Amino acid sequence: ELVVGFGARAEHLAKRIKPALEKGQTVLCDRFTEATYAYQGGGRQLDVDSISDLEDWVQGGLRPDLTIILDAPVEVGRARAGSRSAPDRIEKEQDDFFQRVRQTYIDLAERYPHRIALVDASKSLPEVQQQIHQILLEFDIVRG
Repeated sequence: ELVVGFGARAEHLAKRIKPALEKGQTVLCDRFTEATYAYQGGGRQLDVDSISDLEDWVQGGLRPDLTIILDAPVEVGRARAGSRSAPDRIEKEQDDFFQRVRQTYIDLAERYPHRIALVDASKSLPEVQQQIHQILLEFDIVRG
């Protein structure tokens, strides 16, 4: 499962991300390697060293300049997901899986504060948007 995921990531890097970066373009992804650490390492409890080795092998030194993690308690996330659609394969996991996923994301943000920011997504949409705007200002991605 990990190797297949990183195989797809290698292709995405080669065909989309690296060419865009070489042109000086900004690249936005809705998920990247932090999600692998959270869902596979934290949630599925796969070996984090294997994830790290694959990350280094596929990405080399390439890491996102900024990762924004929208964090909310598991019960809030479940309620929101349940209100928009039927649960998918991942959403059918038990609460302890999602607690581990969430904790992994929090741990990553604490370990890499220079490139990972945590947003309290349990707040209202305008408050979440304001937090994201503030992060973008702090990382000098947008101007006032």
